[in-house]
Amino acid sequence: MPDASLLEVFPTPAESPLVIEHVAEEFTSLCPKTGHPDFGTIHIRFQPRPPSAGGVCVELKSLKLYLQGFRNEGIFYEAVTDRIRTDLACAMRPAWLVVETHWRGRGGIRSVVRATHGAAPG
Repeated sequence: MPDASLLEVFPTPAESPLVIEHVAEEFTSLCPKTGHPDFGTIHIRFQPRPPSAGGVCVELKSLKLYLQGFRNEGIFYEAVTDRIRTDLACAMRPAWLVVETHWRGRGGIRSVVRATHGAAPG
C-alpha cells in the first residue's frame, strides 16, 4: 500500500483563509477482482488552518509520489478514496478536506466517490 510517510508538508503561507485544490488527472490503481487497471482523476480540496494554529499544506511532489504508490495495488474505488482522505487528514489536520475520485467508465458505469473530513462548505 502507499506509504503515508511520503507526504511532506510546509507551513500555511497566509493567516487569511485559503481554499486549495489539487487535481491528479493520471491516477491508476488495479481492480482487486480482475487485476485490470482502473484509471481515475483525484480531486483534493481543503482549507488549511492558519500558520498561527500550526496549519500546513501538502507538498506537491510528495503528493505525486504518494499517489503513484497505488499504481500496483488491487483496491476498490471506495477504499482508495477513504485511504487518501485519511492519510491527508492525518498529515495536514486541515480545517476541512474533501477527496473526490472520478473513475473512467467500465461496462457502461462511471463512478464518483467522495470522502470528507471536517465541516466542508456546501
